Amino acid sequence: MRLFKRIIGFILLLVVVLAVVGMFLPREVSVARSIEISATPEKIFPHFNNLQKTIAWSPWLHHDPDTKNTFNDIAEGVGAVMEWASDNKKVGSGRMEITDSKLNESIAVDLDFGDMGGATAAWNLQPMGEKTNATWSMTTDMGAGPVGRLFGVLMKKWIAADYDQGLQNLKALVESE
Repeated sequence: MRLFKRIIGFILLLVVVLAVVGMFLPREVSVARSIEISATPEKIFPHFNNLQKTIAWSPWLHHDPDTKNTFNDIAEGVGAVMEWASDNKKVGSGRMEITDSKLNESIAVDLDFGDMGGATAAWNLQPMGEKTNATWSMTTDMGAGPVGRLFGVLMKKWIAADYDQGLQNLKALVESE
């Protein structure tokens, strides 16, 4: 009985400590990853600005080749929308809409993951002679609760790894054209 009380006490203490730590973690999570691509911004930009072209290098859509992707009538730029649906948990379902597009410089998108929440993402291109520094970033609000904030720490690591893979895919694609 004494051992059982100690185990319960330890579990309660652990929950309290995690809750307190979670409250001190940031509510907003931001991730940004960059890569140098041997190409001009003009060559890279269409791969962001046309959402249908993201399929070729997306780190998530390669997890499930049966992902259902749908697009609206706007092919590229502001107002272009992509929706996806997959039973694979690494892909899930969601919606992406381009909200800002500066030719050969950057785009911004709103992301909607349904019950999982939303985020904003951006792609920015910085010319460096015959090369370009491409940066992919995302910001999301994890909520006021400690559980969401603790999850944000893990999510940041997962997203960074996926962004690195996507940028590697993009680099290989653009440099092979």
